[in-house]
Amino acid sequence: MSTNFHALVIDDEPQVREFVSAVLDNEGWVVANCASAEDAFARLDESNWSVVFCDVMLGGADGFAVLRRFKEVLPETKVVLMTGHGSAVGALDATAFGAYDYLLKPFGPEELQSLSRALRERLINRPQRLSSRGGSKRDSDIDLVGRSHAFIEVMKQVGRVAATNLPVLLTGESGTGKELVAAALHQHSGRAHKTFVAVNCGAIPAELIESELFGHTKGSFTGADRDRRGLWEEADGGTVFLDEISETTLSFQVKLLRVLQEREIRRVGSNQTRRVDVRVIAASNRDVEAEVSAGRFRNDLFYRLNAVSIALPPLRERREDIPPLAQAFADRVYSLGTNSRLSRGSAGEFGVNCRYPGKRMAALVGNRRALCRPRVAAYRGKQTSSVSPARGRSKDSRSYDQAASYRRPTPRRRGSAGSVAFSSLGLPSKHSVDKNMDECFAAAECHNSHFVF
Repeated sequence: MSTNFHALVIDDEPQVREFVSAVLDNEGWVVANCASAEDAFARLDESNWSVVFCDVMLGGADGFAVLRRFKEVLPETKVVLMTGHGSAVGALDATAFGAYDYLLKPFGPEELQSLSRALRERLINRPQRLSSRGGSKRDSDIDLVGRSHAFIEVMKQVGRVAATNLPVLLTGESGTGKELVAAALHQHSGRAHKTFVAVNCGAIPAELIESELFGHTKGSFTGADRDRRGLWEEADGGTVFLDEISETTLSFQVKLLRVLQEREIRRVGSNQTRRVDVRVIAASNRDVEAEVSAGRFRNDLFYRLNAVSIALPPLRERREDIPPLAQAFADRVYSLGTNSRLSRGSAGEFGVNCRYPGKRMAALVGNRRALCRPRVAAYRGKQTSSVSPARGRSKDSRSYDQAASYRRPTPRRRGSAGSVAFSSLGLPSKHSVDKNMDECFAAAECHNSHFVF
């Protein structure tokens, strides 16, 4: 592979422009420079730029406009913003918009040389890395589907926080995608090459959670027949996601607080402490401040975890995300090659008008049934002669695509989300859907798909 990488330097100060160009030229880059963003836009197609060094404060369009334009046209180009008026907010915004680095003026040749070598190493190794991690990246992109303003705002917060080492507290109703956002924070951080460990605190008995997280020594309790590393040590250098943190007991919260403060753990039954470098992301579907006021959650632990707070909106507050989520789910279900494009008015469209009184999205959960068969998902108002012998009526004469809001038949109280959905669609009852749909549901479950609900 050729190592003649092209660099574009944009600065309205000739001295800075010439200085940066000279250092990069000595480092082996093919360098071009210009004095304004408008000149840079005119030269955008001149070369396949590997990196752009751009001043934030320019005469016309600023450095952020350059960053956005190059990322739109040349998404693989690395953009380094330079500024003499740096701030923490500016650095976070630059990271959120996709800047590779944020240099504060004045800087010396050593900083530029170090940055140049890091960029060159990343560019040389990029094809191998993308090839080896392509599969996991694709899954992540499918999971984080959305185009609503609320979703984009959440992603901007993730972009600002990911590169830091701060604890993050995620709040939102069950099903809003807290674990997916936690994984995105990890994947976009400097810890991405290390382990991400997700722990559901509400699923671990109170008497076992300390051993599960921090480990234990042989003989420390009945059944402890050997030394065992906890999940905290497994995640050393990486990230621990503590889901449903508000379900833990006050006695465990005291121990967790000390671990966060001292960055060291002590296995159950041991007198020795161990240094562990872990970033903590916590989540809860409750109002944690209300839990603190009620005395069920420690105030000092709350403030330790709440360095950054991100609230995730439920899907009923971002309805424009429903069609792309439905399409993404269809693509996953039909990943074996069947055409999965959803026509207008099909399972991906009707759900925008549903009310979703619950916390989860009824339509997408139910779509697992409707999307399992192409004729069901694409069907809209047609009638065929396909007759169910057991029931003596046409299976396809009903609006199966609209009935995608149906959930698995379970006992429900009157007026629940499933009943409301069926009555609003004019269907006899939620039990009138063909029993063959259960087989489709089982097939869809095998994909174990997860989406931001």
